[in-house]
Amino acid sequence: MAIQAEQVLEDNLVTQLVGLGYKQAAITDEQSLLANLKLQLEKLNHLKAPLTENEFKQVLNALAKGSVFEKAKTLRDRLCINRDDETTLYIQFIVDNWSKNQFQVTQQVTVEGRFKNRYDVTILVNGLPLVQVELKRRGLELKEAFNQINRYQRHSYWASHGLFQYVQIFVISNGVNTKYYANNKNQSFKQTFYWADVDNHRHTELTQFADIFLQRQQLSTLIRKYIVLNETDRILMVMRPYQIYATEVIVERVAERNEIAASGQRTENSNGYIWHTTGSGKTLTSFKTAQILTGLSEVHKVVFVVDRKDLDYQTSKEFNSFAKGCVDSTDNTNLLVNQFTDAPVAANKINEHRNTKLIVTTIQKLNNAINHKRYTSRMEKLKDKPIVFIFDECHRSQFGDTHQRIVSFFNNHQLFGFTGTPIFVDNAISKASRKKTTKDLFDECLHKYTIVDAIKDENVLKFGVEYVGRYQEKDSANEMDIDVEGIDTKELLESPERLTKIADYIIAHHGRKTHSKAFTGMFCVSSVETLIKYYELFQAKKEAGEHNLRIATIFSYAANEEDPDANGFIDELDEQPDLDQAAETKGLYLADSKDSAAHTHSRDKLEQFIGDYNTMFATKYTTKDSESFYNYYNDISKKVRERKIDILLVVNMFLTGFDSKPLNTLYVDKNLKHHGLIQAYSRTNRILNEQKSQGNIIAFRNLKKATDDALTLFSNKDAAETVIMPPYSEFVRLFNEALAKMKTIAPDIESVDDLRDEEQELEFVKAFRELMRLKNVLGTFADFDFDDVALDEQSFEDYKSKYLDLYDKVKTDTSKEKVSILDEVDFELELIQRDEVNVRYILQLLAQLKGADNDKEYEYQYKSIMQMLGGTPELRSKKELIEQFIQENLSNLDSSEEVIDEFDSFWEKQKIKAVDEICQEESLVSDSFKELVDKMIYTNEEPLREEIVATMEKTPSLLQRKKIIPRLTEKVKAFVSTFYGGM
Repeated sequence: MAIQAEQVLEDNLVTQLVGLGYKQAAITDEQSLLANLKLQLEKLNHLKAPLTENEFKQVLNALAKGSVFEKAKTLRDRLCINRDDETTLYIQFIVDNWSKNQFQVTQQVTVEGRFKNRYDVTILVNGLPLVQVELKRRGLELKEAFNQINRYQRHSYWASHGLFQYVQIFVISNGVNTKYYANNKNQSFKQTFYWADVDNHRHTELTQFADIFLQRQQLSTLIRKYIVLNETDRILMVMRPYQIYATEVIVERVAERNEIAASGQRTENSNGYIWHTTGSGKTLTSFKTAQILTGLSEVHKVVFVVDRKDLDYQTSKEFNSFAKGCVDSTDNTNLLVNQFTDAPVAANKINEHRNTKLIVTTIQKLNNAINHKRYTSRMEKLKDKPIVFIFDECHRSQFGDTHQRIVSFFNNHQLFGFTGTPIFVDNAISKASRKKTTKDLFDECLHKYTIVDAIKDENVLKFGVEYVGRYQEKDSANEMDIDVEGIDTKELLESPERLTKIADYIIAHHGRKTHSKAFTGMFCVSSVETLIKYYELFQAKKEAGEHNLRIATIFSYAANEEDPDANGFIDELDEQPDLDQAAETKGLYLADSKDSAAHTHSRDKLEQFIGDYNTMFATKYTTKDSESFYNYYNDISKKVRERKIDILLVVNMFLTGFDSKPLNTLYVDKNLKHHGLIQAYSRTNRILNEQKSQGNIIAFRNLKKATDDALTLFSNKDAAETVIMPPYSEFVRLFNEALAKMKTIAPDIESVDDLRDEEQELEFVKAFRELMRLKNVLGTFADFDFDDVALDEQSFEDYKSKYLDLYDKVKTDTSKEKVSILDEVDFELELIQRDEVNVRYILQLLAQLKGADNDKEYEYQYKSIMQMLGGTPELRSKKELIEQFIQENLSNLDSSEEVIDEFDSFWEKQKIKAVDEICQEESLVSDSFKELVDKMIYTNEEPLREEIVATMEKTPSLLQRKKIIPRLTEKVKAFVSTFYGGM
């Protein structure tokens, strides 16, 4: 039986959509697209007189403005135009009632931008292309369709009036697998989603997917309600199926209760909670839920509650990112009460807090508002108002006390909780006769999405857990494991020798775990006292030149700590410093105790550590001022996300509620269990890119049973095998299997050059890419050695060079008219970045080459340098020049110490020569070209078309620009890559 062709797949989909009520439209180019748009807008807006040429031109001018994000806003707005008869007309582009919208499907629309592109299947709503479907024939990888859309975004979606930038959702399919994602060109393939039913059974086959996802009412609801416009990042986000189901079940529950209450009946069991695993996007779900609920006239207020003050900033920021200004952060309880009662803040700000329907607050301030007598008279008015409370991370134990107060105070409330780790009987903290579980507080679980579901859907990563630390008994050759659960090992666990060994282990392996600090780590320890010891160890080793890791810390402390020196003996030199005024700040109480000279209060240590931070980042934070300390907390959060901190050292802070996609490693030297363990581990497993293959957990304690128990509790009995990465030996086996498959395509290095066509080259690329992925995972294990696999390191590097040669062949050939099938393949170069290899590193090797003792050593070192240059993508463009430097200059130097200075001089001359050659070949103004290069280096962005034109001696015609600008853009990028990249 023949393989189903892509065209057949496309035709079948169009036929299916027509059967679902879509009208097939004959649209082949932009002209017919515009004619159809005019007709559909006239129908939608019930225009008695068609739009004139001038009127439609106003519409097109408005539609052409702005970015994808701004166009998404235009789509949801009304457009005001002036009619020729001097009346005003408001044009709608989409309406809430799905049946009033016009749904069409077309195929093979051709648009010409930088290149001429032909799109597979386009769904038009009221004439605008809102969904684009790209197909690949069965047997090809789905990622090719994703890469093809990325190419269209670069080449043609923006062309002319830019109507294809109105696409809200992309669908990609190879018939067998189908995924969807929002129109956001910066996201990776890892951020594409499967559609599933309410029980998380996937619909991956294209026909099945289209029947459900592309059904007109479903699609209209998705576009109108479940596309989120992220104001902070100015991007579109689309919700995943489990997020939509959770939102809908809460909204339905609120609507049902209001309906029952309106009929005069009593309502019971109207609360509930959502169990969505940590890292699955609960903030987005809770925001959308709150946003929809604020649109219900029956609801007086929607109150989003976090239970720790140090989460207030992050949650408010995330809510505001989804809808700018939707959150008024409350700094004090009085302001919260003002929001509840819609009272003005001051006489001159009468409308500041009128009709604040959505409130984000903390559990502490909510408790104060309903518990303190000073607020009682104002809050009493709300007792019978319909108020919906949404609790973030409702598993926290301290919520129990306030729960009863809320239930008692508000007579017409509904409570909904979101948690990644519910409290069950097995993990309830209370040891009283009646344990409080999440169900006790919130009634039934309304929707579940467990860690097993999330890993299966590739919405979070698996964990790679390593247990490190074996200790030998004194006077014995026998080794023993530290079993923290079985014996009292406090003295051993806190011994200087053990802490030093762990610090040394982290220093030795952090680069491997984080792919040469492409990612970041967190180290959680058992107590503030132990944290101080670790921090000082790392600092001492840094000062001794043993590492250059950027380590920061933050912790909370008691206002009045016990002083170990208060032993009855009086020190004659005892000094009594003045007491600072106690200040409450964001969950931490900042107050000094009377410290002796011999004992240092932990706050003094933290002040000292913040001083190190200030030196490292040129900041001025302190614990002496509450606002400054809170800003320090926020700055640490920001710098971890920006990868400016290598390891964050903590006790409890940041182990819950903190999301950072670049964080991939958690070092653990404390006992964890149940929800605390899952929460801590889950800091590492956010999806980012191909290089981040798993969350690394390095446990310096015996947490094996605790890990297995927690994963079983929060997923299912088979969770340990699903959630935990396989052991090292399994990845060795998988690597060898992938190697055998690759060798059926290219048995040796030379055979790569003999591959007969692009189809075979594509198979080699896929096979070696899989080998790299497995090598990427193997490389995170401390035990990895090439001796364990069936390919030596030199051969791996040789194959990698051939792989990169194919990449260069495809990416640097800008003259071809026909698109290569290799264009659609993601070469995933992030998997082969060498550890901190840059030009300076190469120069150190050149200095060693200059000092080589004999010809054999010289030849060996020379070959190694050329291999390294050829195998590192950022340095390949420099290979020819560095080789020229070796041949022309190295032998003329008197000593290895002269290499760097001589190379700098050589490099500057070559740079000037390259500028002159480009400017002469392309008739460019030299100073303008240099300014463009400087701007590229500063902004790290590609030059705009107008900026390229501005460098030319003579402005080309519009027709000439189509060929000249792409060519010049590539030349400028190549120049910057060669002379500035990786330096």
